Amino acid sequence: MKKTSRGEGLLQSGIIFAAISFVTGLGNLAFQCVLGRHLKESGDYGSANSALNAIMPLFSLLPSVATFAVTHYVAHFNAGGDGAQLQGLLIGCKKFLVRLTIAGSALAVIAAGPLGHFFHYSGSLMLVTLVCALVGLWAALVTALCQGLSWFKRLALIGFVGMLLRVLFGWFVTLKWPSAETAVLASAFALLANLILLVWRKELSLHGAPVSPWNREFVQYLVVSAACVGGGFFFMQGDMLVMQHYFTDSERDAYATAERLAVALPMTVSPLLAVLFTSRSGERAGNIVREQFKLLGLYTFGLMVGAAGLLVLRDFCVKLILGKSSPDAAAMIGHLAMTMVFVGLLQALALWALASRWMKISLLYGGLGLAYWITLLCVGKSPARLLHMMPIVSGLALGILLLAWFVTMHRQKSIDHAEPGIKPSS
Repeated sequence: MKKTSRGEGLLQSGIIFAAISFVTGLGNLAFQCVLGRHLKESGDYGSANSALNAIMPLFSLLPSVATFAVTHYVAHFNAGGDGAQLQGLLIGCKKFLVRLTIAGSALAVIAAGPLGHFFHYSGSLMLVTLVCALVGLWAALVTALCQGLSWFKRLALIGFVGMLLRVLFGWFVTLKWPSAETAVLASAFALLANLILLVWRKELSLHGAPVSPWNREFVQYLVVSAACVGGGFFFMQGDMLVMQHYFTDSERDAYATAERLAVALPMTVSPLLAVLFTSRSGERAGNIVREQFKLLGLYTFGLMVGAAGLLVLRDFCVKLILGKSSPDAAAMIGHLAMTMVFVGLLQALALWALASRWMKISLLYGGLGLAYWITLLCVGKSPARLLHMMPIVSGLALGILLLAWFVTMHRQKSIDHAEPGIKPSS
């Protein structure tokens, strides 16, 4: 009964987290509507979204790798019920994350100039993006520990408040000073929502002797986490960098509009993956596995339904964002929606493999993501060529990863295998 109730709690947490995040996603769509209407200068809308959704995540790759590794370890001990070990590990992980954040901040400062030059960002936009990225790096520090402690409802609340701040502040500043720089600044202002964590500061301010997470296993996990995070970035945001490098201002605006609508598909249901990853990092046996498969199925169903709905309503959605019709943007949505379904499924398989410690699958995902982005960078020199290649290459990558995933499942013979240190279900 204990396992069953825990599994039911897992599914409930996933659904609640996804529901609140869906409402948050609608708010973020409202933010896109604000930008689409206020940024009148050609190219501003595309450049703002490229900076927000490509360059800023690129700056945060190093801390994101640490986040995945720390989430796994914290979830492992949290599920094991060893309070003393968990408390010490939290202290040790805090120190580790602080150091990685400092290193990531320094790397972002060094890389900002070359990246801005190669991808044709203005100096002022790159400067604002860098400052906002540095603020975001520090705001993400505690998020890893919150996710490891399964604080999904609290994270959903923070995301919701952040969305409200982003929309309200974004509406005000882009109305007064419409530019790509002020649009990026609005997202940085939304990070103030993380101050809500001060309410639970006592639960995060644990005292005791720190327990270092460093061992051979943790180093291996950092390596595969790097592959997984890097692969996710290349699949989800790599096309925006290609767009910024090659496209004209008008092409950027049309492409960014369609891309933001399409990428909302995996982003809307991604909270289910966050719950799934944390759960599977802690437990991989017993009744809980059934609930994990239910989350995976619900995630897939959400992707499919969302893609179908977007295709039917694409003209309406484009008009909703821009305040006017854009046949060019609407025509791009079909290829992008298909690509994002493939990318979303790739991400689900990769996170399942990462949480299951299927290291080769995670490394394969990272390699496929890099190959995908290099292909797009070499071939996608126009919107038509880029859109033609994206579903083909992402679909091929999904086929390769899915085959490797099933082979690994077969070799395991059973996914109902308890991790050392976790008691199997009776």
